[in-house]
Amino acid sequence: MSFMRVPVHGRGDSTLPLLLHGYAWLPNRLRETAGAPVRTHLLGHPAIALHGPQAVSFFYDEQNVRRSGAVPEPVLDTLFGRGAVHTLDGAAHRVRKALFLSLLKDPDGVAALTGDAVREWRESVAEHRGGAVVLFDTAAEALARAVCAWVGLAPTPDQARLMAHDCVAMLDGFASPGLRHLRARHSRNRQEAALAALITAVREGRQPVRDGSALAAVAGHRDVDGLPPDERTCAVELLNIIRPTVGITWFITFAAHALHRHRDLAEELRTASGRQLRDLSTAFAHEVRRFYPFVPFVGGVAARNLTWQGIRIQQGTMVLLDVYGHHHDPALWDNPYHFTPARFTADPDAVERIVAQGGGDPALGHRCPGEDITVSVLAAFTAELAHLDHEVPDQDLTIPLSRIPTRPHSGFVLHLAPAPADAAAGPPSRPGS
Repeated sequence: MSFMRVPVHGRGDSTLPLLLHGYAWLPNRLRETAGAPVRTHLLGHPAIALHGPQAVSFFYDEQNVRRSGAVPEPVLDTLFGRGAVHTLDGAAHRVRKALFLSLLKDPDGVAALTGDAVREWRESVAEHRGGAVVLFDTAAEALARAVCAWVGLAPTPDQARLMAHDCVAMLDGFASPGLRHLRARHSRNRQEAALAALITAVREGRQPVRDGSALAAVAGHRDVDGLPPDERTCAVELLNIIRPTVGITWFITFAAHALHRHRDLAEELRTASGRQLRDLSTAFAHEVRRFYPFVPFVGGVAARNLTWQGIRIQQGTMVLLDVYGHHHDPALWDNPYHFTPARFTADPDAVERIVAQGGGDPALGHRCPGEDITVSVLAAFTAELAHLDHEVPDQDLTIPLSRIPTRPHSGFVLHLAPAPADAAAGPPSRPGS
């Protein structure tokens, strides 16, 4: 199925309102029901939308909601890929998920990838000193170079640039009809084909591979049945490491937007160092993930006949968990529409209420195992941007809620100051270094 051939929608189908209103669609519907579950249809299928902390635990319980068969084909063919870990449940999911946990939860691996990303960013800044860059694009390319090397690839500069372009396209077009969606499909097909050929070469001994790398781990993985996934599925899972890392460029651009809007917070970061800088930049990263719009909601399918707060949910119904509204719920967050990183230094446990990358235990459920990488890289880039000598020229920095995923219209243009005479002294160390 593609967005060009969706079923004829019955009365009350919300597919068009969702496309028109984006992030505001579900919170608006929930306000109309005073937070009670919303019954609707999406893509012609019955759906129910839930909200609140209890809904998070309910949704991420595999006894209630399954992912197998739940992801619409347009999303599979652009964002996740067919056969991805996101589409599995039970033992099959846990065995495949263990592969990602071993790679993405290791503190040394997280630190190494963060350091590589910062180094690539600093090299890009040095190259463009005295000129202008679009932060969104420049950060995406730096992240692509870093993560490709980290997983064990050896891309040329042009290949890394193409990977950045294609990963951005996959994320940018998964929820949109028309040209953006077609670009996303084309980008995924191109990268899956290239990586599948690489996996084949590794398995046949024609391609050397670094021991301990993600490439080696994916190529040698065995699923719950003891058999290796086919090469295309391995390519899908490699992209499910690379693509989300490149996707941090959305959060980095939002961080720049927040630093520009809140000069006092930027100054606080600039004057901090050591442990204080690490704590402040990490809290800032958490608040970026909470405050700015990225994931509107997540979905699954009712695994059996369920009852939620006295409301019956028939097996097979699409179940949606409100994410954007959850992060702006005054019952969960003081002044939710104020950008306040201090909420996470005052209450470190508040981070557990963030569901930007899923909820529950990443080892047992569908919480993203790359969350630690996202937070680490975002915190490091926040510190880099706070210390960066630059100006923000006049540009369109509006963030339209009707667009999924959204970002500042301009991509956030930076005018970089010329290199100082004492440039050899180098930039400030990253948080935690």
